[in-house]
Amino acid sequence: MRSITLGSAQLRPGSGSYWIKSSLSYANGNCVEVASLPDGEIGVRNSRDSAGPVLRFTSDEWHAFLGGVRNGEFDGFGAQRHTGR
Repeated sequence: MRSITLGSAQLRPGSGSYWIKSSLSYANGNCVEVASLPDGEIGVRNSRDSAGPVLRFTSDEWHAFLGGVRNGEFDGFGAQRHTGR
């Protein structure tokens, strides 16, 4: 995975890409968008900052991530942990 900051229109992977936002996203705009990029990579960006940085993943990296999601490997992230204090 690599992250780029998009300074020029030539590097901006939105011009020919179709960005998809989850149907489970809320109206407050706290979501990410995903697109297949022309070079075969998968792009992920903040939906509130479409001109901002894009995380780029190879197809193998993306499919490994999706497999982890399906297997519940990330289910504990974001959950509040109680320390017993």
